[in-house]
Amino acid sequence: MNLKKTITRRQFLKIIAASGAIGLAWKLGIQNLSPDLVISETRLLMGTIINLVIISENRESASTAIEACFNSMSELESVLSRFQPESQVSKLNRSGMLAEAHPALLGLVTQSLELSQLSDGAFDITVRPLLNLYQSTPGVLPTTRQIDQALQLVGYQKIVLTGQEVDFNQPGMSITLDGIAKGFILDKGIDVLKKFGYGNVLVEAGGDLMGLGEKAPQTPWRIGLQSPRDKIGNLIASLDIQDRAVATSGDYMQAFKPDFSSHHIIDPRSGHSSPELASVSITANTVALADALATTVMVMGKSGLELIEQLDGCEAFAITKDLTELKTSGFQLN
Repeated sequence: MNLKKTITRRQFLKIIAASGAIGLAWKLGIQNLSPDLVISETRLLMGTIINLVIISENRESASTAIEACFNSMSELESVLSRFQPESQVSKLNRSGMLAEAHPALLGLVTQSLELSQLSDGAFDITVRPLLNLYQSTPGVLPTTRQIDQALQLVGYQKIVLTGQEVDFNQPGMSITLDGIAKGFILDKGIDVLKKFGYGNVLVEAGGDLMGLGEKAPQTPWRIGLQSPRDKIGNLIASLDIQDRAVATSGDYMQAFKPDFSSHHIIDPRSGHSSPELASVSITANTVALADALATTVMVMGKSGLELIEQLDGCEAFAITKDLTELKTSGFQLN
């Protein structure tokens, strides 16, 4: 395992625990493949474990492509991460404006605002003040007054785009691209692999993945979906994908209460977690879209599946908190 950043053992174990279920799903995708054809790499990036597999007979060439892919993703992380102090997102959050935004940041903010309008505000990158509030006192939920105060700083309509400039029209606002940037960065990394001529690829990052091409002739990639209430490794279903992205969001990933009623996916309109769903998996043409829509449907609840039915190329599989399974008309499980 090649870890590009220095982290503590505790931090690493926490990341491994959070990535465990998806990692098992990824292993399901590459099992039974000839070792001579599988060139893989695992690294730490974007605060999670990235697993990348290329099907190729040329190990040296594939390794070069993988290195270029990770370099591209790392560069974009330095622009879009809210955890890196010198990223453009961090600078925007500190000053409330950014005069010359990177094209990747402009594109993601634009796409995010479109999703906000489409979902009536269920997806909203200005939700960060609420996330900060919930995460500031682990084990203690915020008061109604505190939530109401944080809500004053939330609202996608308060972002203003003018050419290359991004502005907040209210002091104290901040954004997080956590619900879309990881998928976007994976998409751009996959574009690099395509430029190198590789069309049979599986890339996965803590709940988000793309299965490009096939893992063998006439054999699509098969991935597993973690049960939201069983121990890590217990898969509730599996599906085959080819040139498709899959992203999963769930209340079990970062729960604030033992009963999963409060967790890291917060409705930016109410300041509370939606009470209906335990997990959502979305398939789409890009990882960025699947990533964002998984968060959106978790917030919207059951009605979110009606939204997905209206979107070309997108499907959803959801599990309610009472473990009822729901899916859109085109979602195919094995």
